Amino acid sequence: MLGPGGVGGLLAALLARAGHRVICLAGEATAEVLRRDGIRVRSAQFGEFTAPVEADTALREPVDLCLVTVKHTHLAEALERVPPALVADGLVVPLLNGIEHPARLRARFGAERVVGAVVRVESARVAPGVVEHGSPFTEIDLAGPADRLDAVARLLDGAGLHTRVSEDEPAVLWAKFAFLAPFALLTTRYGSPIGSVRTDHRAELEALVAEAAAVARACGAPADPAKSLALYDAFPPAAKSSMQRDAEAGRPLELDAIGGALLRAAARHAVPVPLATRLVAELG
Repeated sequence: MLGPGGVGGLLAALLARAGHRVICLAGEATAEVLRRDGIRVRSAQFGEFTAPVEADTALREPVDLCLVTVKHTHLAEALERVPPALVADGLVVPLLNGIEHPARLRARFGAERVVGAVVRVESARVAPGVVEHGSPFTEIDLAGPADRLDAVARLLDGAGLHTRVSEDEPAVLWAKFAFLAPFALLTTRYGSPIGSVRTDHRAELEALVAEAAAVARACGAPADPAKSLALYDAFPPAAKSSMQRDAEAGRPLELDAIGGALLRAAARHAVPVPLATRLVAELG
């Protein structure tokens, strides 16, 4: 598990609880806490539990599966913890926000090793080795041939991570990204949770969802703005995007990986995105 934070820590703890050997890769201070205390999870979905894990600052032996769960702002540094030779016979599954990282990871590890994937979950690291899981769901979508990914899907599903496999990578990546980009940009720009955004800034939400859907379709992925809006309306009103939480904590923002990636995809296909352009500029 490269990056045992809010998402990675939750997944690592669930996999360890299911009986799998899990090695968490992090900085020395975090690794020491994980070695000593394990990962403590507080979750309405999974309960409260502590799972022992192994931890180190770098991968030192071959593994079958490497889950990448760091933020884009730390990706370059984190990848140095994983020598490509040690995943040469395994799979690398990146669960990052955005749509551009698979190409970067394939350049490092090889196209045949990296699986397009997304995770849907709201989970936060409140201290090293302590995770609060707030969403009533934890879902993973993997993109690729079923005969290659079914074993991974069963492993994840067996740990409580509802996992699906699809052969359509653009559809998998854009299904999340077209939803995430408006959520992240608007909650961060206005410093408000989704409940306030969907009422006080409804027109902008609808316009931004339409822009993201247009870009998704231009990139070969299906998009349904009405479905996205229904999902926003069903979210708990206090829900915040991870980018908003980073802004509130004074951490670097994944603005380029989310907003920048949306603008670059739009430019490649000559899709006008005036509202996204404005919001990225205001947040930059």
